[in-house]
Amino acid sequence: MSKKQRESELTPKEQKRLLKKKRRKRKIILLVVEIIVLLIVLAALYVWQALNKIEKADTSSSKLDAADLNINEDELEEETIEIMKGYEDVALFGVDNYFNGHADSGNSDVIMIASINNDTKEVKLVSVYRDTFLDTDIQTENSPNFHKANRAFAIGGAEQSIRMLNASLDLDIEHFITVDFKVVTDVVNMLGGVEIEVDSAELKYINHHIDTTAKATGDTPVHLTTTGLQTLNGTQATAYARIRSTAGSDFARAERQREVINQIVKKAKKTDLPTINKIINQVFPEICTNYTNTDIIRLAAAMFDYELSDSTGFPFSKYPARLGGSKGDVVICADLENNVRALHRYLYNDTSYVPSATVVNYSNLIKNNYGITIEHGDNPDAVQGGSIEGDTFDRE
Repeated sequence: MSKKQRESELTPKEQKRLLKKKRRKRKIILLVVEIIVLLIVLAALYVWQALNKIEKADTSSSKLDAADLNINEDELEEETIEIMKGYEDVALFGVDNYFNGHADSGNSDVIMIASINNDTKEVKLVSVYRDTFLDTDIQTENSPNFHKANRAFAIGGAEQSIRMLNASLDLDIEHFITVDFKVVTDVVNMLGGVEIEVDSAELKYINHHIDTTAKATGDTPVHLTTTGLQTLNGTQATAYARIRSTAGSDFARAERQREVINQIVKKAKKTDLPTINKIINQVFPEICTNYTNTDIIRLAAAMFDYELSDSTGFPFSKYPARLGGSKGDVVICADLENNVRALHRYLYNDTSYVPSATVVNYSNLIKNNYGITIEHGDNPDAVQGGSIEGDTFDRE
């Protein structure tokens, strides 16, 4: 006998009770569905509200027009353009504006390129040394004007820095994230510290930077007394990333910065939701970007699928030079054209890339005006087709 037949044999009173029971069950189901929908809506509103805490760049400005930033695209071969479409390159800028509270002025102490491979879910990180000799005045009446790369940020903020990177390195960057060093301090503290190996040369200088960083952020300085692998708090990790007085100078500092980021990523991927929530509330107001909220949600949804696979510094073969005057001490690409070839091999595994006329022109200007060729570089093998290793410098 079917369920329907059994119900038909019930007395009118029993059928009435059964009907009430079914109605109660439907109400409970509807209530549960409504609660779930409400929670989803509230979660979405919370996320959106949190994202709105991030300082957004003025995307209505012509300075952020994608065609304006991708200035070498017409000069590149179709195969190179197609390969680059499989990647999302993001410019990361670190500024040291504790006292004026602005993330859009002054020189950029950190210039990095995060290249995201959307197919393999790998991320490569490249530090562009802040003293790298590039055309900082691209698309102004003073161009070409070779200067320290960090000067571009002072001229026109993140947008001008992106123009410089795209023009000089044949890149296709449209998005940026700018942070104050206080972001590093706050994130590391909320993650419970990061594991960093401190050597004797670094120990000699780190406590000075701990004092200056703590003064700027309002934290209490805690000095390090021993070398070796240890857990650094936010102030200590930031101070570690600011050391440039050891062998290797700014090249070593760039490597330290990447190491701190690498350790932050490792720790963040293991942390719990309440900690992530604290980081959002504390850190988001200290970030400036031209990513939309929708973009950020898209990237965040895939965050735990991505791995930071490798990192290095650019240029691969370099020549430190003291030019004097306003230019000061700079890092000149030993053959910019071949350095950029090596960069495209490193980021995109593109062995067929041909440098644009813009890059070739820049390379020739450096050779003709400053006499710097590949023979002057510290790692000519890397830019001539050999294996690309990380920064090359002596450490104590």
